[in-house]
Amino acid sequence: MTSRRSLDGLSLIEMLVVVAIVAILAATGIPSFNEWIQNTQIRTAAESIASGLQSARAEAIRRSTPIEFTLTGNGGAGETGWQIVERNTGSILQSATPGEGSRNATLATTPGDARTVTFSSLGRVLDSNADATPVLTQINIDNPSVDSSLSRDLQIGISVGGSIRMCDPAVYTTGDPRKC
Repeated sequence: MTSRRSLDGLSLIEMLVVVAIVAILAATGIPSFNEWIQNTQIRTAAESIASGLQSARAEAIRRSTPIEFTLTGNGGAGETGWQIVERNTGSILQSATPGEGSRNATLATTPGDARTVTFSSLGRVLDSNADATPVLTQINIDNPSVDSSLSRDLQIGISVGGSIRMCDPAVYTTGDPRKC
């Protein structure tokens, strides 16, 4: 014979304890999850831009003609779009829409008003753009909606030789490949 207690199920007190535990776990986990999402948007924007830069360089070498990589936004929140253009014909070879996967990421360039870098047929960075704008040498990707102590900002450097490197300016350890 089974006892009456084993057939009753959960009591109200047991249910309230379970709900309280779930609420506590959710309250402690949601801020971390939000921070993770915002930092993922920084990484998504950085990887998209770095991939675009590498594609522009590869196209310049493959086509044996100057290729321009241009940031299409002004660097505000979600303005992370870019395009790759053949310099001689003006034809757009590839592009990414603004905010694609990173609606909160912002960009800061070096020099401050630079938006374009042109790769030569050898994959090197040309010292001037066709429109006489400053040559883009660095892009900093940030997410201002995250506390700066929690944000994992990224930086993309473009060397004169044409190499593109993404790094983390918060890493200071010697020998760490993420260090800028």
